[in-house]
Amino acid sequence: MNVYYVYILKCSDGLLYTGMTNNISRRIAEHSEGRNKNCFTYKRRPVELLFHQCFNYVNQAIYFEKKIKRWSAKKKLALVNGEFDMLQILSECRNASHYKYKL
Repeated sequence: MNVYYVYILKCSDGLLYTGMTNNISRRIAEHSEGRNKNCFTYKRRPVELLFHQCFNYVNQAIYFEKKIKRWSAKKKLALVNGEFDMLQILSECRNASHYKYKL
């Protein structure tokens, strides 16, 4: 059975990178060594692996990767730190025009 990983890296400039792979050690080495000059992490090395999650099905991994790529850095860090209660709080809309804030 294949295993797929969704991972979050912290770059040297503090930015977070989210990716997916079927071989996490190889992929982290590629990021660290800068094998692809067009990669987001190339000029932001060194990178640090903060989080990874395993999936048995590629479709699950793709879905999760796309989902967390849209998250804010604060929300990603809450996931990394296991602060699952904060995920809900950080997901709530705080826009003044949101229906919860209308009188």
